[in-house]
Amino acid sequence: MTTNRRTFLKQLGGGAASVGFFGFIPSSIAAARPAGGRKLPRSTPEAEGVASTGILAFLDAMAAAKHELHSFMIVRHGRVVAEGWWSPYAPQFNHTMYSMSKSFTSTAVGFAVAEGRLTVDDKVVSFFPKDLPDKVSDNLAALRVKDLLSMAVGHEKDPTFEVVKHDNWAKAFFDWPIPHAPGTKFVYNSAATYMCSAIVQRLTGQRIIAYLKPRLFDPLGIEGPTWEVCPRGICTGGWGLSIQTEGLAKFGQLYLQKGRWKDRQLLPAKWVEEATTFKIQQPLPAKPARPNAQNDWLQGYCYQFWRAQHNAYRGDGAFGQFTIVMPDQDAVVVMTSESKNMQSQLDFVWEHLLPAMREKPLPADPQAQARLQKTLSSLALTIPKNQPSSTTATRVSGKSFKIATNDLGLQSVSFGFRKDGCVVTFKDARTSHPIACGIERWQRGETALPGTPPRLISGGMPKPGTKHKLVASGTWKDENAFEMTWRYYETPHRDTVTCRFDGDKVAIEFTASIGSKKRPILQGKLLG
Repeated sequence: MTTNRRTFLKQLGGGAASVGFFGFIPSSIAAARPAGGRKLPRSTPEAEGVASTGILAFLDAMAAAKHELHSFMIVRHGRVVAEGWWSPYAPQFNHTMYSMSKSFTSTAVGFAVAEGRLTVDDKVVSFFPKDLPDKVSDNLAALRVKDLLSMAVGHEKDPTFEVVKHDNWAKAFFDWPIPHAPGTKFVYNSAATYMCSAIVQRLTGQRIIAYLKPRLFDPLGIEGPTWEVCPRGICTGGWGLSIQTEGLAKFGQLYLQKGRWKDRQLLPAKWVEEATTFKIQQPLPAKPARPNAQNDWLQGYCYQFWRAQHNAYRGDGAFGQFTIVMPDQDAVVVMTSESKNMQSQLDFVWEHLLPAMREKPLPADPQAQARLQKTLSSLALTIPKNQPSSTTATRVSGKSFKIATNDLGLQSVSFGFRKDGCVVTFKDARTSHPIACGIERWQRGETALPGTPPRLISGGMPKPGTKHKLVASGTWKDENAFEMTWRYYETPHRDTVTCRFDGDKVAIEFTASIGSKKRPILQGKLLG
């Protein structure tokens, strides 16, 4: 059964409820003071009841399994007991969160509920009267905010990758069929999270990143987060947040403390409870690869948080962006990475970090602490090395190659080699794109080269010409093949760029570390 849009809106009465069901309005929101980047207090593992040997075993297991971690932080009893960044990643840099962003969007909804701007039982259609289809189905009419939050819209499959092809994502979302009753079927759905972001912006007149600033980011001392936006200027919600590692740890600690930060109740404890407890079961596999009880993606879904083993819960994002909250241990574990097996990452938390946490402080272990500190201070991603020079470098240095017509719009490329580095300069019809590259060492820079950096989803993609930070290193695979590694260190990803020289020709191939859109092999011929 469907209802005409005009009739339906008249029946609905237009607009959302205005009373928050927690009866809590944060005091002095406008007066919240930026924290100037305050850090969490630091301590030693043993002083907080964590065995340094357990942390070392965790790091060893990650390395043996070839997980590419970029950072991690362990917080126990409110104090950081271990932290590390794999160079070229570092504490001061943001990192793309992918779906870890969802938990922040849920938090924005929580603040809006606390301020009486909406309730989770409000009908989603009430916020977007101009974007509805001509006929509103019963299931669409019944869709509530809580169904968006719990990934229980009623879709048969995730519409996100189709929704982001449109200019108006809300309208595209409403046009997608809802064959199941809302609240009855779990389907992971980033577009649903986007709708939560759009609702908060509709109610407050602010993007959720601006709305969260005085309520969350400033009180916690989180500086410089960014969030991608849709074509209409709404934060993407389900992805697109970039934030520092310690910002994740503070966020997890806030939830561990039931929304309290120092002497202020920022977020109602009732909302924290509501947002992090079981709401819906994910579909159980007919032939599980492991027992369901040991699968962290089958422990239930909350409001943009996942339940986990050992009474924990977490926010997580593609490739291993994690904020794991462990109430029973009074601990938070944070990771950023480019991992192909996120369950394995969690397994090592349960296998090594969980048993390393004891109820009482442990005796000092100077030897283990010294080993841990040495390990943490020397963390680094491998720089590919083969041979640092080639006779071809001398032959092509300073020369330009005309590039055949290609989808990236690049017209020429030149190479400038020196002993410890090179500059590879691509040109299109408008500008040059020089990339400075160390020889078997990292060199920091930035680029707006078309096609960079690799990404998982097109929605919210920065505008052409946006510069992205990177480090670059190159080595000669043989006399005629120069291979560069470009790491975009505010994302999880990298490119391997192989330049093969053959007489007066060059072929340049881009291989991304993820399965993003494949770029053309550039074919160049020596000019002059």
